[in-house]
Amino acid sequence: MDKGGSPEGNAETTGEIDRKRPETLPKRDIATLLAIMAALRTPVTGCPWDLEQDFATIAPYTLEEAYEVADAIERGDMGDLCEELGDLLLQVVYHAQMAAEDDAFTFDDVVEAINTKMIRRHPHVFGDDAARSAGAAKGFWERIKAEERKGTEKEHNRHLDGIPHALPALTRALKLQKRAAKVGFDWPDISHVLDKVVEEARELAEARETLAKKRQAEEFGDLLFVMVNLGRHLGLNAEEALRHANAKFMRRFSYIEETLEARGSSLDEATLEQMDAIWDEIRARDKDTGETTG
Repeated sequence: MDKGGSPEGNAETTGEIDRKRPETLPKRDIATLLAIMAALRTPVTGCPWDLEQDFATIAPYTLEEAYEVADAIERGDMGDLCEELGDLLLQVVYHAQMAAEDDAFTFDDVVEAINTKMIRRHPHVFGDDAARSAGAAKGFWERIKAEERKGTEKEHNRHLDGIPHALPALTRALKLQKRAAKVGFDWPDISHVLDKVVEEARELAEARETLAKKRQAEEFGDLLFVMVNLGRHLGLNAEEALRHANAKFMRRFSYIEETLEARGSSLDEATLEQMDAIWDEIRARDKDTGETTG
């Protein structure tokens, strides 16, 4: 890729950018967003907070925005999804601007790289007649990605290499298990997984009584890991299941709060027994109506 320069340097793809007056540019043009970010990062005249940021400080916001996109999708809120996708796009522009300032790469390089990759990874769509007629054979995706990594820092030396450490722990556990299962390292039957759940739960109970917190945490992690494995064998995604459980808990707890307020009380004033009784009310109602999600 062509390194160096600023995001606005390629007029062929982004158009001429007026760094001084980005607010005057068309609001539906990606060049406007690039100009806004360049202005925010301009020394002296830019935003003090934005000027202080670097890749490491922005990374948590990037993850947060991705989660908010997923949340909007889960709620089926298209208006919110549109806004959240814009926030996520801003993160890409933000990182590209900082990279351009370091003469590492530009936004145009990012666009070129993903366009090239998508065409390369879909020869059954964009290739010649022979490639298109062959279709996407089983295992094709993994083979082409392995070919891309060959000879680079991303090349995998071990079977479990390449699964990002920054993934949510439940998601990463699932990916590790799936990768191991591809070479036959897997329970042959779900009954074995259930037995393992019982075993790990028992070990955690014993650790709680006799072992230090560090060992308790280790046993707790083992139980979580095997629960992810159980979900995989059941065809369930632990991350998604837990998100639904969180939403259900939040909805039911809010019902407790609302019910107490309707009765002239509050969470601070109510006893545990009173809250439990209301909790049982909403559980029973959910059962009657078949409500199982948040």
